[in-house]
Amino acid sequence: LFGDYDSILGDSSVLAKLDDAEQNERLRGVEQQPEDEDVLSDSILDGLGDEPFEDLPASQLQFQEEVQEKAKRTNGEGPLRRPAGARRSVADQLKRTMLGNAAAPSAVSRTAMLKEAVVSEEINVAMQAMETVSADMPDLGPFFGLPSKVKELMFKLRGIQSLYDWQQTCLNLDCVQQRKNLIYSLPTSGGKTLVAEILILRELLCRRKDCLFILPYISLVQEKVRGLASFGLELDFMVEEYAGSKGRFPPVKRRNKTSLYIATIEKAHSLVNSLIESSRLDNLGLVVVDELHMLGDGSRGAIIEMTLAKVQYVSKTTQIIGMSATLGNIKDLQMFLRAENYTNNFRPVQLKEFVKLHDTIYEVDPKEENCFRFSRLLNFKYSSTMQKIDPDHIIALVTEVIPAHSCLLFCPTKKNCENVAAMICKYLKEDFLRHREEEKGVLLRELRDSGNGSLCPVLKVTVPYGVAYHHSGLTSEERKLVEEAYSSGVLCLLTCTSTLAAGINLPARRVILRSPYIATDFLKRSQYKQMVGRAGRAGIDSVGESILILQEKDRNMVTRQLQDFLQGTLLFVQWQQLCVGRSLLEAVQQCVDVLKEKELITVDSHSQSLRVTKLGKATYKASVDLTYAEVLYKDLSKGLESLLLNSYLHLVYLVTPYDLIDQCKPDWMIFFRQFTLLSVAEQKMSAAVGVPESFVARKAAGQTVKKGVNMAAVRRMYLALVLFSLLKETDVWSVSERFQLSRGFVQTLLGSASAFCSCVLHFAEELEEFWPFRALLAELTRRLSYCVKAELIPLMEVAGVLESRAKQLYAAGYKTLTHMANADPAALCTAIQNLYRKQANQIVASAKMLVNEKAAALQEEVDELLAPPSDLPQL
Repeated sequence: LFGDYDSILGDSSVLAKLDDAEQNERLRGVEQQPEDEDVLSDSILDGLGDEPFEDLPASQLQFQEEVQEKAKRTNGEGPLRRPAGARRSVADQLKRTMLGNAAAPSAVSRTAMLKEAVVSEEINVAMQAMETVSADMPDLGPFFGLPSKVKELMFKLRGIQSLYDWQQTCLNLDCVQQRKNLIYSLPTSGGKTLVAEILILRELLCRRKDCLFILPYISLVQEKVRGLASFGLELDFMVEEYAGSKGRFPPVKRRNKTSLYIATIEKAHSLVNSLIESSRLDNLGLVVVDELHMLGDGSRGAIIEMTLAKVQYVSKTTQIIGMSATLGNIKDLQMFLRAENYTNNFRPVQLKEFVKLHDTIYEVDPKEENCFRFSRLLNFKYSSTMQKIDPDHIIALVTEVIPAHSCLLFCPTKKNCENVAAMICKYLKEDFLRHREEEKGVLLRELRDSGNGSLCPVLKVTVPYGVAYHHSGLTSEERKLVEEAYSSGVLCLLTCTSTLAAGINLPARRVILRSPYIATDFLKRSQYKQMVGRAGRAGIDSVGESILILQEKDRNMVTRQLQDFLQGTLLFVQWQQLCVGRSLLEAVQQCVDVLKEKELITVDSHSQSLRVTKLGKATYKASVDLTYAEVLYKDLSKGLESLLLNSYLHLVYLVTPYDLIDQCKPDWMIFFRQFTLLSVAEQKMSAAVGVPESFVARKAAGQTVKKGVNMAAVRRMYLALVLFSLLKETDVWSVSERFQLSRGFVQTLLGSASAFCSCVLHFAEELEEFWPFRALLAELTRRLSYCVKAELIPLMEVAGVLESRAKQLYAAGYKTLTHMANADPAALCTAIQNLYRKQANQIVASAKMLVNEKAAALQEEVDELLAPPSDLPQL
């Protein structure tokens, strides 16, 4: 009947279709039958009955006896019987019959000798399947314990037909099967994330537990939300974004659906805190941490450590999976997480590492005495002028691969990225201008549209050659357009900073490191590995190569790094920095004293135990940096005394991030001009926070100000004026030009302000004295999050929709979230210029997920409202 199809259990759609057909048949029968006849009492296959078949082959009789014997052992009674009136579905009957048939000898058996051996094996398989398949469990297919539909979706949405050998090995590890904690590390582009996603799906679908996926950057969170939204829609789980100002604390409690929380490091900490406080952490079945090596990354590493330590302490059932491309202190991390370790050097594309010294290329070879082996001399003729402008031979290195292949050139500073891109284009041949000329013209128009008519002068020159720069100085829309153009081959060379290596996956045939420095700091091994790991595109290149450009003075440092990278450990670093001349207990006591001094904790006079104060609770629930908790409380308290309500300026000042103040150097003439444009009430408010007009005027005139003024408040007011202008105009380009700031910094300021505004809102919610801020900051958070005209905000809630795309959608008639959720992707591609089908599918899937999330939240509120109270007094 099924030809060479291996297993009916491998395709849940067959059984689902049978169930649907049976339901339709029954409903039709109901209309034709008298009301008192219970047509739903049994299956339409019940005529088969439970009686044993006559004249069965010996092997099938053996199978039936084993089934009945197992039932006796399980239930302590005779053959399995259904309760009176219970219904057996077609699917149940078919499963039972097919499992029985699995034991029957084939009519086309080749030899009678092999028959009994094959049948015995089939009996064992059938018995195991009988144990796993039941009405209240998903139809488990061959895809690592997941429903077979997941395998179909992996091919449909990702084009993945099979897994690498190492992925299969990792997923079948005993520790994974037993849900123990696991740390695994592989080179960049080795396929680590897919393993984590399969484990997440297994937790969501099979164990019906929520999951938390922690990623280091907002852009990565948004990319992952877009990528998994379609899986959520197809497999019926929620995908919730926790980044920037997005995310609810605690999350909505769902009765019938599981949730995947995709969060930045800071938001994940707040989420875990809220789950602990609401006694719901046990609902979190799995925590996955990408880039686990960031545990050693200053304050952000401390937040990861706190998050994981809390999870391990509070919940004994939550599994932790950590992954990274490079881990030098694996033993310490294993001990901390009580985890197993899996390491593999697999890369889908071979990586060859080189260094360039003068005009000579050396291959990195640890077997050599000095780690380097001669490879070749550069073959490129330089004029004396070119030699002065390009002493590092960058033009020679990039033109060996572009435009036929892609290249990434990592530079130590943002300014260097722009200068190098412009310099390269001066010496490229005209052939580069003709390569995909029309598509580059489209890209320039899109860049101009994203800037409301403004176009970066550097990109205007470099894009026609297929070259662009990529760093935080670009707006998020510009970065997205540049990334998409590079991925599709329209751009062949990106000059970029190290942040690209830690961000989205943009591989290249060749990766060049302009210098072994990031700003003035010598390159760490983990940073180096991340950057060179971008070399080699799976499915496109057979090999990837990296070239590190060295000066003579850097050679010894790089050699030492290659030889001694295993010597540094997290424990060693912490001991040297934190515990010199004192014990660990003394270091902990010092931390406690700091918390007490900041009035975040107190000591109970009777029990001598530590208690968190209201201020401390507000601080950790809002994820406010301990450094700023006290000053934030004072600023909000002072603000309440004379809060300006007829303008956003006062509120904007209160949510201007403290950590950006030191990066601000006011232009005093610009400051004074903007100050004079304020209303009288706004100027009084500025004076109240310590920035009077007289001070700004004197500084603008170049006069010395003798009276002491708090410069932190002055710089914060300057940044507040930038944000205030953005709220009124919503145009990053014009505001950045007015204040003589890079548009990337302005957009970073806006993103940080929206995230900090959300933190201040949660801070105010925990402290009764700040109740007026709750309603005011909720609206301001929304305004800062999108900073566009009000009608575009619903569209920009969809992951991947930025301002220019939202304008296109709105103009095409897609004006609400509901419009987007019900849109036809093909119609979207037709209506919106330069929108590819894959992007349209992701936009529609993300919109549907958002609508489902909002609807589910409302339904939960309704259910909670209608449910009788558990503490209702009884007679």
